[in-house]
Amino acid sequence: MSASSPPQNSQDSPTTPAGPSAAEAPAGASGASPGDPVTLEVVELIGTVVMRYHEEYEHAAAGFSLTGAQARVLALLAREPTPMRKVAQQLKCEPSNITGIVDRLENRGLVERRPDPADRRVKLAAATEEGVATAEQLRGGLDFAREPLAELSPAERALLRDLLRRMLTND
Repeated sequence: MSASSPPQNSQDSPTTPAGPSAAEAPAGASGASPGDPVTLEVVELIGTVVMRYHEEYEHAAAGFSLTGAQARVLALLAREPTPMRKVAQQLKCEPSNITGIVDRLENRGLVERRPDPADRRVKLAAATEEGVATAEQLRGGLDFAREPLAELSPAERALLRDLLRRMLTND
């Protein structure tokens, strides 16, 4: 963990004159102010979750002699064969970076290139059987979120999932 841990409760959150907290806001109120204490705490908590996920992902990837970037590309390709340009868009990086990563994964037998059946001019990157198995083992090794999520009821996990999806649909 980093030295700057997120506040543990709303009393530890910075306060601003941004108005009532979400708990005090009228029912149905939306458009939280970016400076309200609850929003700030949620942003900090999400940042901490992301940081812990990346740390855990890097550690799990190293167990397979992969970098975090290689593991993320492999995970995407294990879902479905994908043009490398689309992989670059999904990971928000340059296509040339993906080319190098796919080259290294291909050299290890985890990924292969194949023509797109819909447009033979396009090359798809696809996980091999070994690559799919590696991606599944890697996913299975990510414990940090699984344990805290197990403490939530199925209804709470579904609500969290739905809220996260809703946040991401605004992208």
